[in-house]
Amino acid sequence: MTGSKVAVLLAAYNGMKWLDEQVQSIINQQGVTLDLYISVDVSTDSTYEHCLELAQQYDNIYVLSYGVRYGGAARNFYRLVREVDIENYDYISFADQDDIWHLDKLSHAINALTAEGYSCYSSNVVAFWEDGREILISKAQAQVQYDYCFESAGPGCTYVFNKQVAIKFKSFIQENKEKADQVQLHDWLIYAFARYNGYKWFIDPWPGLLYRQHSHNQFGANGGISAAIRRITMIRNSWYLTEIKRIVNILGIQDHSFFRKSLNRGYLGNLYLVCNIHKVRRKMRDRLGLAVILVLGMLK
Repeated sequence: MTGSKVAVLLAAYNGMKWLDEQVQSIINQQGVTLDLYISVDVSTDSTYEHCLELAQQYDNIYVLSYGVRYGGAARNFYRLVREVDIENYDYISFADQDDIWHLDKLSHAINALTAEGYSCYSSNVVAFWEDGREILISKAQAQVQYDYCFESAGPGCTYVFNKQVAIKFKSFIQENKEKADQVQLHDWLIYAFARYNGYKWFIDPWPGLLYRQHSHNQFGANGGISAAIRRITMIRNSWYLTEIKRIVNILGIQDHSFFRKSLNRGYLGNLYLVCNIHKVRRKMRDRLGLAVILVLGMLK
């Protein structure tokens, strides 16, 4: 392997069914030198033991100590960022345990980053199911003023960011550990951190991986009626608004005029967001959906 040096951070949990296929697609990446770091949440299968076997088989796979229950992917990824010595790498990448990467995923991302001086990268994905269905999940709409406080840049498994961002983010979640650990979507948090701090982020329309969908996904593809119903339920149960407030709070911008007018003001805040919906979501469909939810008073 040659080229840029990349640390791939993989969070695993009960992943025996899919782990080997994903690891092979990472280990075989072309045009880069990489190390793969795996953190396994306490599992009921043999994921941890199998990861140790993989580390014996490959000299660039490292498995972090085992025994802590993280209860979700976000805290597991925060653990990886905090504990891996990322200063030895040019770029950092996140990986789920169950996807399949195209062999030029990392080299393509790095070329895109360097071509225009970007610091962070994410991309579209192709969601796929065991029955053979495939759907392009498009996240590559133009970024807007405050989208980073209302949505992520896409699936975290597509993220690649440079060493400077990684080091700054590591310090950020160390200094704000309690608040960071409450944010349930690590990909949303690092996108918010990067955008708020002025780092240029490129969302690539090219899909760099196959994004596996199954019953164990914590958060899967956002297409279809069942996914829409699930997200509306999460909004009505206050999950979405709570996450927005956590993001705004950890960034320390809760007193910014926009957020003072939109959050914690009940229905008046909802109407203010409707009037500024073009500032908070990238995709037109998502703007319309959120506007309806706001007008109906469902954002709680």
